[in-house]
Order: sequence, then C-alpha cells, then structure tokens
Amino acid sequence: MFPSKVYIERRKKLRSELSEGVVLFLGNQEVPFNYPANTYSFRQDSDFSYFFGLDHPDLAGVIDLNEGKDYIFGNDVDIEDIIWMGVQPLIKDQAAKAGVEQTAPLTGLNDLIKNAIGEGRKIHFAPPYRGETILWLSDLLGIPHLELKEKTSEPLIKAIIKLRMKKDVLEVAEIEKMVDVAWQMHTTGMKMAKPGVVEREIAGAIEGIALSQCGPVSFPVILSINGQTLHNHHHGNTLVEGRMLVIDAGCENDLHYSSDITRTVPVGGKFNARQKGIYEVVLNANLTAIKAVKPGVPFREIHMLAATEIAKGLTNLGIMKGDPTEAALKGAHTLFFPHGLGHPLGLDVHDLEGMGENLVGYDEEVIRSTEFGLAFLRFGRKLQEDFVMTIEPGVYFIPELIDVWKAENKLAEFINYDIVETYKDFGGIRIEDDVLVTADGYRVLGKPIPKTVAEIEEIMKYD
Repeated sequence: MFPSKVYIERRKKLRSELSEGVVLFLGNQEVPFNYPANTYSFRQDSDFSYFFGLDHPDLAGVIDLNEGKDYIFGNDVDIEDIIWMGVQPLIKDQAAKAGVEQTAPLTGLNDLIKNAIGEGRKIHFAPPYRGETILWLSDLLGIPHLELKEKTSEPLIKAIIKLRMKKDVLEVAEIEKMVDVAWQMHTTGMKMAKPGVVEREIAGAIEGIALSQCGPVSFPVILSINGQTLHNHHHGNTLVEGRMLVIDAGCENDLHYSSDITRTVPVGGKFNARQKGIYEVVLNANLTAIKAVKPGVPFREIHMLAATEIAKGLTNLGIMKGDPTEAALKGAHTLFFPHGLGHPLGLDVHDLEGMGENLVGYDEEVIRSTEFGLAFLRFGRKLQEDFVMTIEPGVYFIPELIDVWKAENKLAEFINYDIVETYKDFGGIRIEDDVLVTADGYRVLGKPIPKTVAEIEEIMKYD
C-alpha cells in the first residue's frame, strides 16, 4: 500500500467533486473456478484499491458525504479461518492503513445503506462488472440486477475518471516498475523466438517472469505468428522462419498498476526484405505518434497522424496508392490498421474502461466516430499532463477482411488489391509503448525495450 495519507487525500478530492449522499465501493470477493474452495487468485476492484488500498476479499468502503466520515466494513476471521489461512489482520488494523477510523462487520453495511435509503439520501455507486458484486449490490439497494446499470451515479463516474486519469509520481513509479519487468518478459520472448519452438513455450516463460518478479500478467498474453488476429490468445502454433511473432504482454504488481507492451519480431532473428519493409512502416508510425504527444492535443489527431504515416509507408511499398493524406481521411488505411492508436493505462490495463469508454475517452468537444476503424479508437479527447497512454499502431493483413473489401472494390483508388493478395500470408505487426504526458511533451516509460530492426536482430542473435 501507499502511505495512508495518499488514500485520505484521494477520498478528500472525491468529496470535493460530489455534493451529498453516500458513496459505496464494494471490494471484490474470491471467485471459484471449478468448486467453491478452489478459487482464482484474488484481484481487488480497482476503484476500491484506489480509494482504500486494501487488498483483501469481502470488504466494502463507504464515504459519507454528509457526515464527513469514511467506513470500512468487513468481518474478522475466526479460528476455523486461521487454521487454513493463518492469522489475518483485524479489520480495524487494515482500515487504519487506509486512514479510516470507522469500521464494522458487513452486517453493519446493510444497516447503514438501509438507513440512508430511508432518509432519501443518494447512494452513489459505479458500474459493477462481476456477477457476485451485482448480486450483492442488488440485495443491498433493493434494485433488480438488470436495472443496476441505469441507476449508476454519473457524477461519481465522472469524478472517478477525473481523479484516476491523472497519475501522480507514486503511480507513475509503479507503472514504470512494471514496464521494467515487461522488458525482461519481451527480451526473453525475443531470444526464444526460434523455428521449431511452440508458442506456448514462450507464453509460459514470459508469464512465469511476471509471476516471479511482481505478480500476474495484466491481461492474458497475446502471442502468435498469426498476428493478423488482434487479440490472439491461442498459443498452439509452431514457429517457422518467414513468420513474424507478435508478443503483446504486460504485468501488474501488488498495488495493481500495469504495463502493456507489444513487440513484433521475425522468427529466427533476421528480417527479410518484405518483413523489414512493413516493420519500418509501423515503427515510423509509432515514433511519429509518440513525438506528437503533449497536453492539449486531441488523441484522435495523433491517431490520424499515425494513420497517415501508415498510408504513406504502404504507398511507398506499392500496397496503397494515391495521396496518402486523402487515403487516411477516407479510411483506406483501416484495411491494414483497423483499431485505435491506444488507450489509458493505470490500475486497469485499459484504464477505467469499465466506467464506459465514451465517458472516459470522449467529451462534448470530441465525439466518437461511427466509421469503421476510427470507431474502435477508445480515447479521442485532448490529452492532459499526467495522463499515461499506450501508443500502439499496427499493420495487419487479414485475409477475410481483404476478401470483403476486394469483392466490394472498396476504396480501390487507394489500394492495389493485386499486391495486397500477395501479403495474405504475412500476419501482422504491432509496436506498443507506454507514454506519460508531461508538462511540455512526453516521456516513454521504463527501460527501453528493443524495437529498431538493428536492436531486435542484435538481441535475437543465436548464442
């Protein structure tokens, strides 16, 4: 945990954003994966972690806006629990670490919420995402579970987004530590990417690094020679020379701050001419986009800058044609780059996404597009100092998408379909870094992970 004063200050700031009522944060419970006593590794709710910091199951936090009091509700363990789990800290001792003086058993939460409802006070809660939390919340509030989403507190959601989007120096330090662990994960993966190796061998090795160095991976490892599938979690292919291996992986620590890095490398350690050509297009888009990061710039503009650079690069290779700027404006690049440039990063690898992408990433000034490709941009509004964003352009040759566009002769004035056909066996390339928005620009976080052609070929040299 951070020092208690951090959590006290966070709750104080939240109070300043809301007027009256009770703010309710339900911590996560343990979840069984095949029978009740055999549970997944516990992962605390990110909002509860942000405002209260306690990493134990079956806790609830309350901020009473009217009375100016904070509460932790939870049950102390009994002797039967101690037999299996060992001695556990008392609830009052846990609460003290978060700077909370008021504690009570979980039954006390029922009484507090019932009384607040009876007094006609507003109960603020954020969108629940786990089944057991939905049922708990439904019972507490007397709201049918299917109606909870529409009863969430928009003022609370907006306040959480405002506070959590800006990372302080302690948070940035934790994220940067996780990028440094990702350095070890990715460089290990690069060195293992040899013909004959099965993908799961690399996926298992890099997940093991995360577990041994800090904690779990921050999302299921994406690792495949079929990188044209953006989120490919299948790890059963055998690596063969001539293919590119996409590794998209990060980790999180016991405070739940995350890293999210992607590198793409040639199986066997040497780029052939075709691979190098596409790779340099993506790398240029990555570097150009990063250099454009600064406060006040709409992230959608940076996304379109990357899209235009991809169109320029593919035009130089003969894959696209015509004016690259016009091609990008008309969306021709989305045949090859169909996703958004990046997303916020923090306690969640897609930070705050559970609050609603449009509330996090858009506002009255920047409205989300409905066009193919651009609609998948999770974040489009202006950047602010202390935001942490991923920058992850890519180029992919998706045979099924190519077939659809070619059959429609879609945007044929910008696409050389005959040449595109020869790339159907290519796969995909994505390059991703984690970037802090500073007062006058940006800072790429963590130990630099090899990403130029020369750097990758050097680290992949056979022993």
